[in-house]
Amino acid sequence: MIAFLNVESSLTLRRWSGPAPETVRRAEAMAQLTLLPPALCQTLVARGVTPEGAEAFLAPALRDLLPDPLSLRDMGKAADRLVHAVEARQRIAVFADYDVDGGSSAALLIVWLRHFGLAPTLYIPDRIDEGYGPNVPAMASLGAAHDLILCVDCGTLSHEPIAAAGCDVVVLDHHLGAETLPQALAVVNPNRQDETGDLAHLCAASVVFLLLVEVNRRLRSKGIQGPDLMAMLDLVALATVADVAPLIGVNRAFVRQGLKVMTRRDRVGLRALADVARLDQAPSAYALGFVLGPRINAGGRIGQADLGARLLATDSLTEATALAARLDSLNTERRDIEARVRELALAQIDAHGPEGALAWAAEEGWHPGVVGIVAARVKEAVHRPAVVIGFDGDIGKGSGRSVTGVDLGAAIQRLAAEGLILKGGGHKMAAGLTLTRAQLLPAMERLEALLARQGAGAGGAGDLDISALLMPTAVSAALIEQIEQAGPFGAAAPAPRFAFADQMIVARRIGENHLKLSFGDTMGARIEGMAFNAFDTPLGAALENPGHRRFHLAGRLELNHWKGSAKPQLRLEDAAEA
Repeated sequence: MIAFLNVESSLTLRRWSGPAPETVRRAEAMAQLTLLPPALCQTLVARGVTPEGAEAFLAPALRDLLPDPLSLRDMGKAADRLVHAVEARQRIAVFADYDVDGGSSAALLIVWLRHFGLAPTLYIPDRIDEGYGPNVPAMASLGAAHDLILCVDCGTLSHEPIAAAGCDVVVLDHHLGAETLPQALAVVNPNRQDETGDLAHLCAASVVFLLLVEVNRRLRSKGIQGPDLMAMLDLVALATVADVAPLIGVNRAFVRQGLKVMTRRDRVGLRALADVARLDQAPSAYALGFVLGPRINAGGRIGQADLGARLLATDSLTEATALAARLDSLNTERRDIEARVRELALAQIDAHGPEGALAWAAEEGWHPGVVGIVAARVKEAVHRPAVVIGFDGDIGKGSGRSVTGVDLGAAIQRLAAEGLILKGGGHKMAAGLTLTRAQLLPAMERLEALLARQGAGAGGAGDLDISALLMPTAVSAALIEQIEQAGPFGAAAPAPRFAFADQMIVARRIGENHLKLSFGDTMGARIEGMAFNAFDTPLGAALENPGHRRFHLAGRLELNHWKGSAKPQLRLEDAAEA
C-alpha cells in the first residue's frame, strides 16, 4: 500500500499509514446515513461501530454495559462476608497497593464503609522497605487486630502472607493469577486462570466497584440503604486511566461517567489536587493520566506510601489541602529523580545496541519508585519492551513496560516459576520483579528470548496511523467536541490522528523544550499547534526555523481553553517535508 501522502520516512523516521479503502467507504456511508461529520465517522468505523450503533456508542449508558458482579468467581462469598462485617460492625483493615489503582480502590472502600459509621484501618506497604503486596509481618499484625482484611490491587500471588493473617481475607485484584490461589476466603480477580477473560480489562478499582454494587443489592434486600455508588465513579475513572486499562466496554462508560462526577468537584481531595495542579477546565482522560495520576502516585514512589489513598478518601478540606500540596511537591522531586535515571538508563541501552526484543538497564542506587516510569519512557523511545532495575546491595527491584501485543507480565511470571528471579508478576503491559545481581544477566537473557517469541523487537518505530486528511477550514471547536464524544481516548482506544497536507508554518520555541506553531491555508483559516518536548526529537530542530519550506503535519486535535474561550489546537506528533 502506498504511504499516506507518500510519507515513507517522516522527521521521526516513520512511515505514514492511512485508513484502508474499506474503512473510508464505510465511513462515507455512515456519514450519509447518520449525518455525522466524516472525521467523526472515520473514528467510529475504526472502533468497529456500525451506523445503527453510532448513537448508543456516542452516549454509552452504564446500566447497559455494567456486567453482573456475580459473573466473577468468589464474588458471592466476598459480598456475603462484607455484608456480615457491616451488620456485625466488625474490625476491618484495607491492605492496598501504593499506586493510583490501589489508592482509589482503598478510598472506595473507606468512603463506602464511612456511610455505615465504620472506620477501617488503611495499610499501604512502603515501596522500599516492604515492596509490592502483602508481607507476612504486616498481615500477621493486621490479622491479630482485625476480623477481616480486604486486599485491593494485590494479594493474588500472596500465599504465605495471607496464610499468616489468622483472620478472614478477601482479595480484590486484577493482576495475573497463578495455577494455585492463596488460602483466602475469596479471591475476586478477572485475571484468575479459571476465569473466562471477558472482564480481563478491569482494573482493581472496577472490581471493588462491582463488589459494592453486589453488596448494596444484598443490603437493599434487607431494607438497608447503601451510599450512592454513581457518586464514586470519579475514583473508578481515575484508577482506570492511571492504570492504563483499555478504554473499551464498561471501562469507557466508567470513565465517561466518572469525568462527569469529577466536574462537580464534590470530592475534596481531588478538588484540592486539581487546584494545586492548576487545572482550570473540566477534567479529561488526559488530566487523569498525566496531571492528577502522577501526583497521587508520587507518595508511593518517593514519599509516604499512603498519602494518595488518604487524599482520595478524606472528607476534610484542611487535610486535603495539606496532602495535595505535599503530593505536588513530591511529584516535582520525582520528576528530577526520574530525569537523572532516564538519562543513565538510555545511555546503557544505547551501549547494548539497538537490536533485540528487550531494552533493559540496571544500576546501583536507582530509586525503586521511578524505575517503572523510566521503563515507560524507555519503551516509548526504543519501541520495544523495557525493564529498568535499581539495586540496593545484592538485591535489585525493577519494573517493566510492554508494547501492544506482547504480554510482559506472563513472561516475568514465568521467570519466577523457573527460579530465575526471586519474585515477579503483573499484567500484559506492566510488571515488576525482584532479583539478585547473580540472576541479572541470565534473567534478562531468558526474558528477551521469551519476548522475542511473542514478536517483540521485530520492527522499529513502526507506521504512524493516520485516521483522515483534513483541511484547516474544516476544523472548528464544534467538530472537536463531536469527535470527543467518541472518547474518552486512551489505552486500546487512541484518539484519532489527522493529517494536514502541504502547510506553511510559523514556529517558535516555548521554554526549553516545546514548540508552538501556527499553520493554515490560502482561504485564511489558521490553526495553532503545540509540539511538547519537540527538542527531544528531530521535530524541534527541523520546524523551529522552517523558512519557506512546507510540511505535512500529523497529530491529534484538541480544544485549548484560555480565558473562557476554547480554540482548536493540533497536538503535533510528526511532520514530513512536503
